[in-house]
Amino acid sequence: MSNAYFKVPTPVNEPVYDYAPGTPERKALKDKLAELQSQEIEVPLIIGGKEIFTGRTAEMRTPHNHKIKLGVYHKATAKEVQMAIDAALEARKAWAEMPWEDRVAIFLKAADLLAGPWRYTLNAATMLGQSKTAYQSEIDAVAELVDFWRFNTYYMARLMEEQPYSPRGFWNRMEYRPLEGFIFAVTPFNFTSIAGNLPTAPAIVGNVALWKPASSAVYSAYFIMKLLQEAGLPDGVINFIPGSGAQVGDPVLESEHLAGIHFTGSTNTFQAMWRKVGENIHKMKYYPRIVGETGGKDFIFVHPSAKIKPLVVATIRGAFEYQGQKCSAASRMYIPESLWPEFKEMYIEEVKKIKMGEPTDFRNFMTAIIDRGAFETITSYIDYAQKSDEAEIITGGKYDDSKGFFIEPTTIVTTNPRFKTMEEEIFGPVLTIYVYKDEQFEETLELCDNTSPYGLTGAIWAQDRQALRVMSDKLRNAAGNFYINDKPTAAVVGQQPFGGARASGTNDKAGSYLNMIRWMNVRSIKETMVPPEDWTYPFMGDK
Repeated sequence: MSNAYFKVPTPVNEPVYDYAPGTPERKALKDKLAELQSQEIEVPLIIGGKEIFTGRTAEMRTPHNHKIKLGVYHKATAKEVQMAIDAALEARKAWAEMPWEDRVAIFLKAADLLAGPWRYTLNAATMLGQSKTAYQSEIDAVAELVDFWRFNTYYMARLMEEQPYSPRGFWNRMEYRPLEGFIFAVTPFNFTSIAGNLPTAPAIVGNVALWKPASSAVYSAYFIMKLLQEAGLPDGVINFIPGSGAQVGDPVLESEHLAGIHFTGSTNTFQAMWRKVGENIHKMKYYPRIVGETGGKDFIFVHPSAKIKPLVVATIRGAFEYQGQKCSAASRMYIPESLWPEFKEMYIEEVKKIKMGEPTDFRNFMTAIIDRGAFETITSYIDYAQKSDEAEIITGGKYDDSKGFFIEPTTIVTTNPRFKTMEEEIFGPVLTIYVYKDEQFEETLELCDNTSPYGLTGAIWAQDRQALRVMSDKLRNAAGNFYINDKPTAAVVGQQPFGGARASGTNDKAGSYLNMIRWMNVRSIKETMVPPEDWTYPFMGDK
């Protein structure tokens, strides 16, 4: 029996490899890319630790080259969903009762495995399956996921230190329990780190989970699942059930044992799930904790005092890294007339230098869009802008799906601040710019605040401190992650807890204690040392 208070190692952010020419990590990653491309794999469901082959398969191909087949994955149906629920509930008792330090050890080991021998596997899998460049994959699939596991275990331990006051004669304490039932983790294609975090954050504090990865990112998700098994995660704690939204989601959301949802994805899907929970709440055992991060229409707002050159760099990186397929990507920009000519000239020159192609060619800054559905949605906005007399395309505007799903870095300039591409989420390499009159600075701030239903990220640019103060105050509710003289992307675990409000989600801040507390169910305990033996009170002694 353990009789000491254990401390989780104080986490520090995982170093990011730059894969510069001549470095050993560049060669190791290139070798792993070649190895993975040379073989096809068959991805099963993993339920209760057992591999399940349903026979209902879908292909996994690289978005940047239709000819490269990575393998196939098996899809779950309602039958396998029920198996996963049963396996999770069976595993729950032992997992919830496992000493917290043993759960922590599993995830610290997973972090070290990913930072060490699994690093190039997860990086290469993400590059191939999701068409990320080496650097974009490194900061996501490796560094951020390592950080999630190290920081989340630390946050759990710190939360448990919070205990109530006890007056003489009493001992008050709080016990941090997992939720009853299971957690449904629904993860997106665009961040491997989010795919790994959504089922594991609740598991760290003792919950069990059903994990439905995005169909377009099953490849890298499978490697995460295998890594967790190597780290010693007990069977049934996380059950891996790829499949269609309806086939998996509907039976899960109808289960009386649903205790929570951990979601990242589209606004429409999240709202549909919330609605489904509401329809079934009368037959559920618990009020499910619903934690979700959805979309964004993220802005860059520029004051006349801003510096041009760093603004150009931030705009290109914020709008076009990973092809704009980030919920935090810069999607709309407000810039004053006084800066527009100089910015436009420099910006167009720099965008012309962007190289686009396969991620295995490390010279490329951009690669492919994730799949045909996304390709068609994004290009429909470009077509709309090309036909409109309220818009002009100053960079890009072309696209090609003959080899892979490639869309040029596209910049639209509009005369209408409520133009369609200023309001609606596009989730691709499309930035829309509105040039405002300098004297309408504060009016345009109001416009920025109320144009979009979202409230995820935003960036403001100025050298004038008073202007920064005004911008920050006016846009207080427009973004849950707010950047000053920077791009509106690249939140780091432990540094910028991530999440937005309005139509962007529940703002439960992934990568912080705020998210971890959502998966804990606190029991308050009061112990009286010497209970009274007389039920009467002194005030009753005389009328």
